[in-house]
Parts: sequence; structure tokens; C-alpha cells
Amino acid sequence: MKQSRGLQTEYASAELSDDAILAWAEYEMKPGEDRRLSDLLSKQQGGFLAETERLELTALMQLYQEGLLRKAQALAEAVQRGLIDPIGS
Repeated sequence: MKQSRGLQTEYASAELSDDAILAWAEYEMKPGEDRRLSDLLSKQQGGFLAETERLELTALMQLYQEGLLRKAQALAEAVQRGLIDPIGS
């Protein structure tokens, strides 16, 4: 089973407890990581990123995308289990 910073892939979501699924469904980046990502994206738009900042931005973007994917998977699993209502219902 593949893991990234403790995030389990969709293949394991059926094995997680209801509480774990609901926790992942509410996942958000840590505030400091989110602020840093925003800062780096702003600097990138201005064309002022150093090489080390570009590498940091890449890592934070990957973390953000992985978290968003896990959150989406957890939301789908929560709906499937009847833990939450589907959006728009």
C-alpha cells in the first residue's frame, strides 16, 4: 500500500474506520504550509522565485494535490457508507 506523509491511497479507504474517513473528508493543509504556498505562488507570478523556492513550491503543490485527492476519496467513501449526504441532496 502506497503512503505519502501518512495518507493512504484510495485502495485502502474501504479499510479505514468511519471516524478516519470523516477526518480525511475534513482535511486541510496546515495553516503555515498554506500561507507559504500562497506566498510562493505570488512570487512565482511576479517572476521572482529562487531555485530553492521553486523546489519548495513544487513540494508544497504536490502535498496540496495529494491532500485534495485524499479528501475527495474520503468524501466519496463517506457518501457511499451513508456517513454524509451527497452534495446537492
